[in-house]
Amino acid sequence: MITKKMEIKIPSGLDPSTIALFIQTASQYESRVYVEVENKRVNAKSIMGMMTLGLPAGEEITVIADGADEEKAIEHINKYLSNEK
Repeated sequence: MITKKMEIKIPSGLDPSTIALFIQTASQYESRVYVEVENKRVNAKSIMGMMTLGLPAGEEITVIADGADEEKAIEHINKYLSNEK
């Protein structure tokens, strides 16, 4: 299991369209992936769960990945949230 703090650097934050892309990114991996903010943890592959978080640009979140490809999942999610192309 890997746990990593990440900052949302996408200018719009995680709004409905960027959440959809975030879920596509997380869903590429076999590992279980969660996003944690304050005391709330949601499945990063769940549109309903992610929509409940309301994450603006600049927000710091914790991403947890657990599984065979957890390192790649964390790396790819971090790249997405960093707004890197």
